[in-house]
This record gives sequence, structure tokens and C-alpha cells, in this order.
Amino acid sequence: MKFSDLLRMSINNLRRRKLRTGLTVLGVVIGTASIVVMVSLGIGLKEITVEQYESSGSLTKIQVYRNYGMGGSENEEDGFITDKTIESFKAIPHVKAVSPVLSTYVQMRQGAYEGSSRIEGLSREALEEIELGEGRLPDPSSGTMELVVGPMVAQNFWEAKTGRGFWETGEQPAVDLYGKPFFTMFQSSGAEESGKQKKYVFPVSGLVKSDTDENGNPMYNEYSYGIYTDVEILKTQLKRIYKKNPIPGQPVNKKGKPYNYYVYDNAYVYVDDMNNVMEVQAAVTDMGYEAHSSMQWLEQAQEQMDMIQAVLGGIGAVSLFVAAIGIANTMMMSIYERTREIGVLKVLGCALGDIRSMFLIEAGFIGLMGGAAGLLLSYGVSSLINKFLGSGLMGMGGGGGDISRIPMWLSAAAVGFAIVIGMLAGLFPALRAMKLSPLAAIRNE
Repeated sequence: MKFSDLLRMSINNLRRRKLRTGLTVLGVVIGTASIVVMVSLGIGLKEITVEQYESSGSLTKIQVYRNYGMGGSENEEDGFITDKTIESFKAIPHVKAVSPVLSTYVQMRQGAYEGSSRIEGLSREALEEIELGEGRLPDPSSGTMELVVGPMVAQNFWEAKTGRGFWETGEQPAVDLYGKPFFTMFQSSGAEESGKQKKYVFPVSGLVKSDTDENGNPMYNEYSYGIYTDVEILKTQLKRIYKKNPIPGQPVNKKGKPYNYYVYDNAYVYVDDMNNVMEVQAAVTDMGYEAHSSMQWLEQAQEQMDMIQAVLGGIGAVSLFVAAIGIANTMMMSIYERTREIGVLKVLGCALGDIRSMFLIEAGFIGLMGGAAGLLLSYGVSSLINKFLGSGLMGMGGGGGDISRIPMWLSAAAVGFAIVIGMLAGLFPALRAMKLSPLAAIRNE
């Protein structure tokens, strides 16, 4: 018997029993929609978690710090992060770039406002990680220390006369971060009187890009509160200011003299792929340094999300299992009602495989109809969840985007799974139909 004949007979058999077929399909619709919506919630939570970590910092960046308990060494210099250390980090496999981080605290003034902040010197590779809203990155060939300023630096300023600033009033001080220069004063080295501190003016070459909230205020990101410049230019500037005196923040030897090299606050190690981050982080830790990355926290969060997704998927799978029982029941009832028809087909020489295929096609067709309709229903439920729960999640600081996400692979898998479940549920009834005795089936009333 041709496949087209089997398909036509199967569809006609389903059409003759519209109510029973409709109720069985409805069970598959609910089961499919349940499992798709549940899995989509797990996918959405997982992707939102990744997006939150990406927004707070690069997933391929490792922050390295000095380990003060480094192997119990009595030599203080063993734990320093120096240019030699930076080169050793670069030799680790999968490391794309390494940036030292050298920072110095400064006092700044602009008009009626004054404030305190920290200038961080970074390598060119690290500076290129900063997304700018205006301007450009510092030009190391200019010979001048140019600054890239974060949009929330203004919150560290206050009115010089009243001493009131953002943290007292809740209002952003009227400090022009990009258009006007700052008068900058560096910390005293202890070898000079604070009253003799010089004021420097450094041009601002760029402003860090930042999203804004509904009130137009900048939203936090990794670079919001910082001031950044080229690390080599910063080292040159510090040498020019302090000469042979100790630089504040830099360690000194037992005689109180500065070392003849710079000791960095920490370092950024950039990895070629996020999948290699934990391997590189382990290598850095083995060298005796403390290392932290967003990836290690993300992995822990993803493990929790995987557990949640498994639970949600299991809840949806129960609904589909109940629907499978309904399909099996429908097929069994169909066999009892069509016993005489099956006997006639066998007497006429119909192959046992064709009889089996006819029932499997009917069961698969129920799965197809229920799976397709269930998928459409899941899209509707998903949009409602995103409309009402998604906005609530953002209001609680849970990040933006949809909480329920149905990728294409999930849509295809849902329909295919429904068909497979339907055919598996119809397999036992189909085998039972094959084993019916032709003569007993014909005599059946």
C-alpha cells in the first residue's frame, strides 16, 4: 500500500471521530505549551544572567591582585606585580593581552565644585575595552596626559563652600565632565608641604558611554566612576611630579626609599575565549597571585540556572506524558472500534507493516497537530509573561530583555518531540492491531 493511501486513510479515520481526536489533540497542545514555556523561562533566566555579567564587566577579563600570603615568603618583593610579572602573564597559553593597572588619587576642582577621584593608568588594549560616548581615547604620542572620564565621576564632587554634593542632595553636581578642564592636585609625598602642591590641567579626550534611566541620569557600568589614561604617560607624569621622592601608593624598602621600578595595583589579563578563562585563571593562581573573573561567578550562576531549567522542563514534561497516555488510550479505543476493518484488511492481503504504519501515522498526526497548536499557544503565553513579569523584573533591577525566550531550535524540537511522543504512544496499540487474528476480527460485531 502506498504511503499516500495510508496517510489518506489515517486522516479520514481521525476525521470520523472529531470529538475524541480534538480532546486528544488538546491534551498534546497543553503538554507542548507547558514544556515550551517552562524551558523558555529557563533559557531566558540563563541568558539574562549572562547579559548582566557582560554588562558589569568583560567575561574574558581576569583581574589579578597581589597575594600577601604568597607561599609564606619573607621577601616582600615576591608578591609585587611589576613589568616582569606582566610579561610572565603574557606567556600563559590563551592570553590575548595583559594590562597593568597603576592608580593615583587626586583632588580636582572645577568652578565652584571640588572633589576627589582616582586616575587609573591602563595599557592601550585595556583602554580599547572602554566604549566611548564622546571623544576619543588618549593619544600616547601627544606627550600630554589625556583623560577618559566616567559619567558618574561628577557624583564625587561637592560645592566647595557648603560641602554638599550628590550624596547629600541626591542631585548630580553641575560639573562639565567633557567640555571644561579640571584643576588637578596630586597627593603630597610627605617630603613637601601640602600648601605647595601644584595644580595641573589635563585635557579630557573622551567620555565613557553610559545608558540613562527614565530621569536622564547615567546608569552604572564598570567604568562609570573612573578616570583613565595611558599607563606609560601616567608613569612619566608621576616621575615628573615626585622626582626622587616616594610616590604615594608605591611601596618603599626598609630604608624608606622607593624601588627603582613601578609596582602596579593589579593587572587585567584578557583571554582569547570565554571558555578558556577558568584555565588561565588557574594558571595565574598557581603562580601565587589572587585572580578573579566574572566567568567564575557566571559558572556558579549557570549551574543554578541549569537546575532551575531542569525542574521547569520536568514539570512541563509531566503534562506531555499525560497527553501521551491520552494518545495511547485513543489509539486503543480506535482498535476496538475498528477490529472488523482490520480483519478485512488482513484478509485482502494488506501487509502487517502497513497496518502498523496506519496507526502510527494517526498517532503521529495527533502529535503534529497538538505540537503545532501548542507552539502557537506557547508564543502567546510567552508574550504575556514578558509583558507583565518582564517589566517587573526590570523594576527590581533584574536587567532588561524578555524573561521568556523561545529560540528557533526549541520551536522545532517541541513539534518534533510531540510527533515522536505521539508515535511512541501509538506504538503499542499499533503492534496490538498487527497481532489480531483475521478470522476473529471478521466475526467481531
